Amino acid sequence: MTTDRDLRLHPHDAAAGHPLEPAIDAFASEHQAAWIAYRRERHCSPEASGEETETSHSVCERLKSLGIPAFIPNRGVGVVGDLLFGNATAETPAIAIRADIDALRMSDRKDVGYASIKDGLAHACGHDVHTTIVLAVAEVLTHLNQSAAAEVPSARIRFLFQAAEETCDGATWMIEDGMLSGVRSILGVHVEPNLLVGQIGIRYGVFTAQVDEVFITVSGKGGHAARPHSTTDPIQTAAMLMSNLYQMLPRSIDVRDASVFTICQINGGHTSNVIPDEVSIAGTLRTTDAAGREQLLQRINDISQSVAIVTGNTIDVNFRHPLGSVINSAAETSALEVSARQVLDNQDVVLLDRPSMGGEDFAMYLDHCPGSQMRLGCAAAQPWPHLHSPVFDIDESAIAFGVRVLSRAMLLLAMK
Repeated sequence: MTTDRDLRLHPHDAAAGHPLEPAIDAFASEHQAAWIAYRRERHCSPEASGEETETSHSVCERLKSLGIPAFIPNRGVGVVGDLLFGNATAETPAIAIRADIDALRMSDRKDVGYASIKDGLAHACGHDVHTTIVLAVAEVLTHLNQSAAAEVPSARIRFLFQAAEETCDGATWMIEDGMLSGVRSILGVHVEPNLLVGQIGIRYGVFTAQVDEVFITVSGKGGHAARPHSTTDPIQTAAMLMSNLYQMLPRSIDVRDASVFTICQINGGHTSNVIPDEVSIAGTLRTTDAAGREQLLQRINDISQSVAIVTGNTIDVNFRHPLGSVINSAAETSALEVSARQVLDNQDVVLLDRPSMGGEDFAMYLDHCPGSQMRLGCAAAQPWPHLHSPVFDIDESAIAFGVRVLSRAMLLLAMK
């Protein structure tokens, strides 16, 4: 019987390498400046989730210029293109590589020439970098296919440029539209400001947290600020509820299981002397253990109803957009690890000892085929601005590292 352990590549695979690796590195060196320029072009023109029409057209045209048949799905955003590598046909099972292309609804406050020109939109999560890297991998593999056809393995390579990752809609759209049909394996990348440029983060198994969005509405009787005794004071109730959730949830499950509940939005009232009838609260619950997740969801409901009874208010709790963990498969993760060790010194390949508490809709693809995502070091120094910061940026030499590792990993998977 084949096990996950059997599917992992061995250390000598990293030393053996592939005869096309020098060509990958030479191509990356020659084209690095052009890739940085394209990243800056995308960085200054961010588009919100589901509205990435300009980005989609740009990516599609660049794939077509390489001779890769590419198209934008019927939703009008996102791009899909297949490269027939070696002697592959349209029926050959595909190896996919995915980039997310959307930006965040937030301000870009960097003092650089390529800062966002669109008010209230910023590439503060590195999706412009991911887009550039996967396009560059398409360039590398097309070059190898044309210049060293006799040496390339036969494989169908699918390039997925996914819209709306930040809203967790885009992966669903790709899957519903059949873009994972025939895909046997998938890779992804995410920039990591906690790692220095020239480092790669690898993790087998659980890679990101499960995410549940939590929406709570406190409804009751408002009134005059001078007479709170004649109201049920939803403001005070919301404050009590938030305090109880923060205090009690961490003590509701095994402390060895990572979890975090965070409130990110509170809305209630319109003036300083009127207690409102309603207050809304929004946040997220992030967990890494399925049983722990169910227990915490129930505790949020129980605590909310207890506070409602004590205060005389009604508290409604809704959980939306559940997102599973990215669980990296052994063979695909091993391809990334071996490739990283071929490009970097061993000490710069960081085996991550714990999952990220961030969420990623890359997880949805892994419900349909095995795959893996790696972390790409992008910080020039430590400390470095974090993801979703208004001043987030990268050391752009990270792009070539990402291209070199992912191109090798695609070759390794193509040979299997």
